[in-house]
Amino acid sequence: MENTLFPYDLEAVPHNLAVEQIVTILNQRTQNTEKEFFRILVCFFLSKLASSMRVSIDTEDRGNIPINNYTVALAPSGYSKGHSVNVLETEIFALFKERFEQKTIPEVSDQALRKLSIKRSVQKGTDEAEEHEKIVKEFETSGIIPFTFDSGSVPAVKQLRHTLLMATIGAVNLQIDEIASNLMGSTELLNAYLELYDQGLIKQKLTKNTSESIRREELPGKTPSNMLLFGTPTKLFDGSSIENHFLEFLEIGYARRCFFALGQINDKDTTRTPEQIYDELCAVNSGSSISYWANYLQKLADPRFHEWKISLEREEGIRLLSYKLFCEQRAEEIPDTDPIGKAEMSHRYFKALKLAGTFAFIETESYILETHLMQAIKVTEESGKSFTLLRNRDKAYVRLAKYIANAQTALTHADLVEALPYYKSTIAARTELMTLAIAWGYKKHIIIRKKVVEGIDLFTGEALLPTTLDELVCSYSFHYANDYEPVKIEFSELRTLTTTSDEDQRLQWANHHFKSTHRNEANAIEGFNLAVIDVDGGVSASLVHSLFKGYVHFIHTTKRSTDEDNRFRLILPLSHVLKLDADDYREFMQAIVEWLPFQVDEQTNQRSRKWEAYENAQIYKNDEGELLDVLQFIPHTTKYEQAQTARQKVTNMDALERWFYESVDKVGRNNQILKYALALFDAGVSHTDIRSHVNSFNSKLPNPLSQTEIDTTVFVTLAKKFI
Repeated sequence: MENTLFPYDLEAVPHNLAVEQIVTILNQRTQNTEKEFFRILVCFFLSKLASSMRVSIDTEDRGNIPINNYTVALAPSGYSKGHSVNVLETEIFALFKERFEQKTIPEVSDQALRKLSIKRSVQKGTDEAEEHEKIVKEFETSGIIPFTFDSGSVPAVKQLRHTLLMATIGAVNLQIDEIASNLMGSTELLNAYLELYDQGLIKQKLTKNTSESIRREELPGKTPSNMLLFGTPTKLFDGSSIENHFLEFLEIGYARRCFFALGQINDKDTTRTPEQIYDELCAVNSGSSISYWANYLQKLADPRFHEWKISLEREEGIRLLSYKLFCEQRAEEIPDTDPIGKAEMSHRYFKALKLAGTFAFIETESYILETHLMQAIKVTEESGKSFTLLRNRDKAYVRLAKYIANAQTALTHADLVEALPYYKSTIAARTELMTLAIAWGYKKHIIIRKKVVEGIDLFTGEALLPTTLDELVCSYSFHYANDYEPVKIEFSELRTLTTTSDEDQRLQWANHHFKSTHRNEANAIEGFNLAVIDVDGGVSASLVHSLFKGYVHFIHTTKRSTDEDNRFRLILPLSHVLKLDADDYREFMQAIVEWLPFQVDEQTNQRSRKWEAYENAQIYKNDEGELLDVLQFIPHTTKYEQAQTARQKVTNMDALERWFYESVDKVGRNNQILKYALALFDAGVSHTDIRSHVNSFNSKLPNPLSQTEIDTTVFVTLAKKFI
């Protein structure tokens, strides 16, 4: 859509300097060159730093807004999620944390407690020293303020929040690793964090006041909260309860609150030597970049930056508003059936505002500058792209279909249950999932085959490659069994292949390649895209050519063909390249034979079969039309079984009738009956016999045409043929 509300080129906006330099450190330390995932991660830690110092944004339209950050960072195992977080926590942000905990908190909290004691003594008319003693005791009995925690209860969070309100410094920082494993157990905590996000406020639970448990005086104020959830997407999106639970959290509020990072493992650089990698790692470890940022961030723990106020001036406020309207405009384009997507899109501006405040604080600015806002918007849009990828992830049945297709061996139910967390052990659940996988695979030309061996289901899969008419698989030789040259030829070269002779020798050819160029069944290499049918009498080549005018095909007569005894070969390029073993190939060819509307030689079902060229062959060909769709002929598949079942329902029809009957629903009864009549005409059937055959065929249809309609349409057209 045209962007008129926010007409800015984000591609031209450079990323924040601090973020990019720290991301580069992570790239080098983890040997992972991807930036967007690490960029979102670094923004979280910078926001956590600003939030802990109680930095806030003063806006004219929304009042005071505390800085905080919620992030969902997902990447596959081996992506270096844990390693990157460890580098951030123990090296880059370690000095800030040390100074913050050991000096800043004690100094700021001491002043805050004294102010609180003065306030209470004035309110109660009590001695200030006594109030101070009580407050210090209350503060100390609450325990040490944790900088970060990975689990807890809601009462514990509220207790920590009370302590932070007394101290007037620090934030409630939650970081959960392996979120898929911990999601269910963190439900109550995550529900509380929904309430904490906007202003750092949460309602207190009413508890019974006793001598052992005295309700504390509720303090006014805001305590910012930060949350990082990271783990692997495959475990989180398990196609079952965990995935449903996470989607519920997104829908009830986390979609609009969170930044999203989705890491994907790319091909690694294999050109560097071990020496180069080692030297690069050592250079990073000993370089000034880590120490520079560690020392720079440490300075931000100075008490003078406590409760730093950052103003959003009018010009930047208008720019932010234009981005807000642009987000809302795009949200309107998202259907109401996707409330999660609408919520995430329409609230991006608020996340961008808080991140812009972080960037301003890192540079110790008192105002959000244009660069801060645009840099934050750029990161927010990158987060939106990750969110879209996350939302458009493969469903469980899609992943199942791809897993089976990529497997190198046959898989049992036990193999799938062990390897795939979303493949359940219950029969009903896995049957439904497999059915959906097969249906999806059919549309994407991924074939899933099922064989039952001694009562055990074995699944194999294959992602079919489409056939192109300039790469038809075959091999040829002038010898009966040896020197079969493997080639891929163009459709136009079939004439040469089927008519070439050399002195008294005719070219021999096959529709497979062979190991060591020696033609036999044991040497046949899986992979073919030509079906070859020998027709020996009973039907003419011209009639078959007419019947297959909707398909790409090549027909040539053989040496033994005569006017009285038609013998020819029908070559059909297939829609996809198939890799079938000897048994499956035999069943595949038999299925095609049963589908054909005429009698053929049923011995063309061996992969090692060869055919002989004939230099005086009569040629019929069609290079336009459809390639023969292989899906209904591949054995041990759902489509194969459905096709077999459908043919069993029309056993009262002969082959030619069945051929036209299978397309009745697609073409229409009248058109198909007419085509059937014209096919009989081309076969030399008399006018009287055609009428008899047509009426018989019509009577076998589920909804036959009236005799009047046939007489006034089909037979009128047919009569003109006999004139």
